[in-house]
Amino acid sequence: MEYKQTELKKGIKLHTINTDKFKTNLIAIFMTTKLTRENVTKNAVISALLRRGSKNMPSQEEISKQMEEMYGASFDCGIDKTGDNQVLKFYLETVNDNFLPQKGEDMLKTSLERLLDIVLNPYLENGSFKSEYVEQEKNNIKQRIEGKIDNKARYSLDRCIEEMYQNEPYGLYRFGYIEDLENIDAKNLYEYYQELVNSCKFDIFVSGNLNDEIIQMVTQNENIEKLKERTADYVIPKELNKGLPEQENTITESMEVTQGKLILGLNVKLDREDLRYDALIYNSILGGSANSKMFQNVREKAHLAYIASSSYVRYKNNIFVNCGIEIGNYEKALELIKKQIEDMKKGDFTEDDIENAKKGILAGIDMIDDEQDTGITYFFGQELSKTNHSIEEYRDRIQKVSKEDVVNIAKNVAIHTIYFLKD
Repeated sequence: MEYKQTELKKGIKLHTINTDKFKTNLIAIFMTTKLTRENVTKNAVISALLRRGSKNMPSQEEISKQMEEMYGASFDCGIDKTGDNQVLKFYLETVNDNFLPQKGEDMLKTSLERLLDIVLNPYLENGSFKSEYVEQEKNNIKQRIEGKIDNKARYSLDRCIEEMYQNEPYGLYRFGYIEDLENIDAKNLYEYYQELVNSCKFDIFVSGNLNDEIIQMVTQNENIEKLKERTADYVIPKELNKGLPEQENTITESMEVTQGKLILGLNVKLDREDLRYDALIYNSILGGSANSKMFQNVREKAHLAYIASSSYVRYKNNIFVNCGIEIGNYEKALELIKKQIEDMKKGDFTEDDIENAKKGILAGIDMIDDEQDTGITYFFGQELSKTNHSIEEYRDRIQKVSKEDVVNIAKNVAIHTIYFLKD
């Protein structure tokens, strides 16, 4: 696998991942912009709206028809919250030209044209988005926002983040807010879309068996030619010297639930970028695997949780502990979770724990090369954070982490927020 990046214009990059492992090409376009309360809902509507049609494919039915004619190509799009940024994501997967039944077809060029047409050449009526499409997608987003309560585990994590990051971008819900939908119409949404396209960080990823013609192919695309240079308006994630809270913030909410949801938001204070690799090992030992202290001690031995895990959010240097518990076991479960965190500070874990953590993370690293979308996600993460570490460097850094390194991380971890959802 060979990764290269080319700046097409200021703020606009092409990333190529040349690999002969797959019979498909995967193209991804990422539009990255700052998370703001003013625009978070607009971005969510736009990401859904663009799939409804382009100038050359004026309806979803026409897009589907074109995909079928491209040997069953698949198109998808969505929106993510990545650190203090919102990312509009668009994907198109097609058969690699080497495996087409008829030689001479240029499926890669066709795929690029179709995806760029969807993203940069939307279907318009009277100089703005089609009102019918906008209203339908506003309603879909409204239902999505209203439905967030249905997944209690995800809802509880979102609420914990919201409490930890009150009045900060990361606390915003990625699909926005129902009250903001009222002020969105076809005209002002299209005006905002034009601003977004000309100010966001714009990245094109192409993964597959490629040659050097790909650069010319993208550069000469008429939709790319129309894009303006820009100083991309996004946040480079650099949260290192995050302050450790002096006291815990506890939030308890009641809802009609049969199982309690307990989320602990932890701050991790680092003073160097490369310590994120140590934090990954720390998280794996704490709750990131089936061998972890959380899983073994809170779930398996004490039987205090149905689910007991933790995850590390590198863009914000947070660890979130996630437990599904009997509501009456709240105090016992919380006490035992805190004990795991304190035991980590004392170095109460073994070299075997470190080796098991490394094996799990290294297995995940191996998948970067085995799945096209995973490879694109990895290199996009490197691009966003401006770290540019190769997969080999990633492996090497994980393998070098020692017990002392993990204990040093543990001493710089503190509970910021405890969120409990009960009946």
